[in-house]
Amino acid sequence: MSNPADVDREEGLSFQPRFDASGLVTCVATDAATGDVLMVAHMNDEALRKTIATGEAWYFSRSRDALWRKGESSGHTQRVVEMRTDCDQDAVWIRVEQAGAACHTGRRSCFYRAVKGEGGEVSLALVDAERVFDPNSVYRK
Repeated sequence: MSNPADVDREEGLSFQPRFDASGLVTCVATDAATGDVLMVAHMNDEALRKTIATGEAWYFSRSRDALWRKGESSGHTQRVVEMRTDCDQDAVWIRVEQAGAACHTGRRSCFYRAVKGEGGEVSLALVDAERVFDPNSVYRK
């Protein structure tokens, strides 16, 4: 018999995000209009709560060890249209209205390279890789 807590998490209507050992859940952001995958990032409890409360995408940067609102530096924001969680609530999917680009490289999506496997060799090919903005002028360090 299944654990009642697992049944509730997987079948019930109670939002019970299951954070990993670092206190994070994976978040996939897609364009609400096209369905295109824009980015994959992480949310801690605070980012998740702020996203729900404000309707704007908030994330947790593992490299900077900091909370951040999408677009706070670039102005390229994400308005959340819908948030879903997966079956065991260890990942979330947000459908967003993306203003400008999603990727810090200046591209609309972080997924701008296709993996190609030909003749036993694996390489990358640029796909939809046009830049929407110059990251060097936006992210001055």
